[in-house]
Amino acid sequence: MSETSTLSDASKPSGEKSERPMVTAENVTKSFGSGSYAVTALDNVSVTIRENEFFTLLGPSGCGKTTLLRLIAGFELPTKGSILLDGQEIGHLPPYKRPVNTVFQNYALFPHMTVAQNIAFGLEMLNKPKAEIDDAVKKMLALVQMGKLADRRTDQLSGGQQQRVALARALAPHPKVLLLDEPLSALDLKLRKEMQIELKRLQSETGITFVFVTHDQEEALTMSDRIAVMDTGHILQVGGPKDIYNHPARRFVADFIGDINIMNAEMLSVSDGHGTIRLSKGNEVKARLSSDTLKPGSVSVAIRPENVRLCDKSDSNCTVSGTISNVVYFGSGTNTHITLEDGTDVIARSSSGGGNPGEAIGLIFPDEHLQVLID
Repeated sequence: MSETSTLSDASKPSGEKSERPMVTAENVTKSFGSGSYAVTALDNVSVTIRENEFFTLLGPSGCGKTTLLRLIAGFELPTKGSILLDGQEIGHLPPYKRPVNTVFQNYALFPHMTVAQNIAFGLEMLNKPKAEIDDAVKKMLALVQMGKLADRRTDQLSGGQQQRVALARALAPHPKVLLLDEPLSALDLKLRKEMQIELKRLQSETGITFVFVTHDQEEALTMSDRIAVMDTGHILQVGGPKDIYNHPARRFVADFIGDINIMNAEMLSVSDGHGTIRLSKGNEVKARLSSDTLKPGSVSVAIRPENVRLCDKSDSNCTVSGTISNVVYFGSGTNTHITLEDGTDVIARSSSGGGNPGEAIGLIFPDEHLQVLID
């Protein structure tokens, strides 16, 4: 874990989100190895993370998200490009001189120390006065709700409790940025959900910029102010959770975030940010465009299952028709699986039943929920 440095003043809690840049990656490329053995983990990546923001790097294994986190921390150096923190180029600074702290997957606690001693460790390494250390430890224990366990050794704690200690230790020096490398991955499902809420609370109360790495889309949607979706060393889209979920720009983003129906279609014309499209063996409908560079021709279109409406096959308002192949009840709703006349499989989600297998049925794709994607 790197501890905060002389560059950093204490971050101030704030209920309002700032537009001021805190971390900026400018045309960053990171390659490992050389020659024919070189592997490019990041390819010309640029992104700005704001002050007092919960920002998540989301993507599958090997997409480059942890590499970007390690570049910010100083554990790796860019092959090309630069990293700025609060407007200052930090590429020349070793990790311990950056105003950044990191919480790792395994927490990296000292098992022979108590909770309080673990929290105090970083401050002691910075030669802070004892009174200041004691005050900071007390505040951090209260913040993570661990006051009653201050004198317990960390190897006597549960996984969730250990994570709280790791967070308290990282937050104690008031870094400008807290980096979190999949810190919830070792927790069971119920505890992971509880800690998602807890992390969001801690970020809001401290006002510190959090940069969170995960491959779990639900974690990203639950906690983040903004999300950067990554794949193969590139950032494909940056936006708020609702924007990423409801308006995915690319096929990969749409397919990676939540359940979605993706179909092939022909775009006939383009006007005012919308395209007139025709699905195979279906009616002409309007769809939003994810990019103003899209032109008429073969395209992919997407719609979330909860936005698909079932209708009688004879209804002239139906976009397409098909046959119910399966009906799956999952507690809070029902997924109706439909095979369209061209063989495409589509899911419609509703809070009530959706017919019976073998039944012919029509589907309505509302214009406002249908989107043309960049492949």
